[in-house]
Amino acid sequence: MLNLVLFEPEIPNNTGSLIRLSANMGCSLHLIKPFGFEITDKRLKRAGLDYKELANVTEYENLQDYIARAKPERIFAVETGSNKKYTDEVYQSGDSFLFGPETKGLPEDVANQFNRVSLPMQDGSRSLNLANCVSIVAYEAWRQIGFVGSKNM
Repeated sequence: MLNLVLFEPEIPNNTGSLIRLSANMGCSLHLIKPFGFEITDKRLKRAGLDYKELANVTEYENLQDYIARAKPERIFAVETGSNKKYTDEVYQSGDSFLFGPETKGLPEDVANQFNRVSLPMQDGSRSLNLANCVSIVAYEAWRQIGFVGSKNM
């Protein structure tokens, strides 16, 4: 399936929403420390509702820990600085999508290690909400692999 990777997430509501998204899509959510919140934060729980038990969520000490333990096949760094649109890629099961912290995005040295893609935005726009961005990219990738595991397809 697909892997959603949050690098140093800062806002619990976004992470909670992505726990719910991961559970509903059947993908894995990987959280790379440090977090800008406690994993027990009630805002995280509220946004994720009761989906944490249904989601496959794993925490990592740092990016190297994620790479060593998860052994990702392909990683796409999703950020605002790429000229390649996320729709220009052909995704496959097992792909990982790396997203940076809400207030600053992925560090350049991290993003440069991977295939970089971005979502189109209007001139003058800085960024999209993290949970929205992850959802858009995740559903495009899931669509491309045939909505594997969906009860509706």
